[in-house]
Parts: sequence; structure tokens; C-alpha cells
Amino acid sequence: MGKNILIIGGSSGIGEALASQLNDGSNQLYLASRTESKVSGTNVQYQQVDVLEDFQLELPEQLDAVVYCPGSINLKPFHRLKEEDFLADFKLNHIGAVKVIQQALKALKKSESACIVLFSTVAVQTGLSFHSSVASSKGAIEGLGRALAAELAPTIRVNVIAPSLTDTPLAERLLSSDDKKKVNAERHPLKSIGTAEDMANTARFLIGDDSRWMTGQVISVDGGMGSLR
Repeated sequence: MGKNILIIGGSSGIGEALASQLNDGSNQLYLASRTESKVSGTNVQYQQVDVLEDFQLELPEQLDAVVYCPGSINLKPFHRLKEEDFLADFKLNHIGAVKVIQQALKALKKSESACIVLFSTVAVQTGLSFHSSVASSKGAIEGLGRALAAELAPTIRVNVIAPSLTDTPLAERLLSSDDKKKVNAERHPLKSIGTAEDMANTARFLIGDDSRWMTGQVISVDGGMGSLR
């Protein structure tokens, strides 16, 4: 059975990959992002939304899933980070998700099997240099995910995906040459860089009914970086 699915950040990277996977004709997709998505069809509705600004989502009466994909990679030495850097990451990674979920909650509660999928980072559970700002804001996402999973059970499941470095436009600067890709791949036990499709595969599973007994989880999709040496 098809689902009504809201994807924030559905115009590039993981969000676009997930929208492409779900665009099989059975699901109704509601994509919201700052730029228009290349994913299209009679079952796709696009809204231009900037989560850093005030916005109002146009939503159906019932939603079965909300996926919040926006993220940042603001890597600087701690002494160079300003208060504005921390606030910018927190607004994008955490407050944006809060505003989306609050607007979508009424529609989610009308579904018989609703879920929310959020994105963290391997840097929350694994200390990485120069990640203090992004790890702080994504750590808040993990806390939000677990708190909402408890509060919204049993009607709405909430899970979090924690990727390592993924080959998306967001990481373009870090993967701009073959040498950079090789060096970053070698940091992972699986000796490769994750793809948008890898993350989308996990998000699609969490949206689907096969994960009906999973909630409150932070799932590492990180090439083994977070747990292996």
C-alpha cells in the first residue's frame, strides 16, 4: 500500500536519492527544499521551503512518514568557531526539524503506521577533531529523536540515521579529488565512501512496514567507523 511521505531536503543528496527510490507510482511524495527537485511525476508535490526562515508547509490531511534530511558540514578548529557558527548549525540541523515535525504532527497522528526519520552523524558518538559545532547540533537531534520516540509511542515511530562521510553535494569540498576520496575511504574499515543511495536504503527501510517494531534507535550507517578499529 502506498504512503504519503514528506521529505525535507528532497532536491539533492540523500533526500533526492530517497525520493527517487520511493517514486514508484504507489507513494504520494511531498518534497520541500530551497531548490526544485529533479524528481517529478503526478504523484510528486514540490514546495520551496527554507527551514532557516519562517515557513508554512502545505500538507495532506494524513501523513505516513516525515524524513528530515538537511544538514551541514562546518568543520573548523574549536578556537575559530564563533557563537554564530554554533547557532547556524543548530538552527538548520535541529530547530528546522522541530518546526517541520510540529507542523506535521497532526497529519502523522491520523496514520495507522506513521514514522519520523532524522539524520545525525557518526561524529556524535565518535569524537572527531574539528566537528564540535556539527556534532553538538546533531547530538541534539539524537536526543530529540529518542525523546519523541518515547512521547509519541505507540502511534508514531521515530528513528535516527547516523552516517559517516557520504558522497553528496554537501561533502563536495571534502571529496573534490581522487586523492581526497582515497584518503577518506581509507579511514573506514570498509575502505569506501558511503553514497546517498546507501543512506536512502536505510531510510526507506525505516519508512516501510518491515521496521514496524523499531523506534528510538540511532542506526549507524558509517562503513564501520563508529565501532571498529
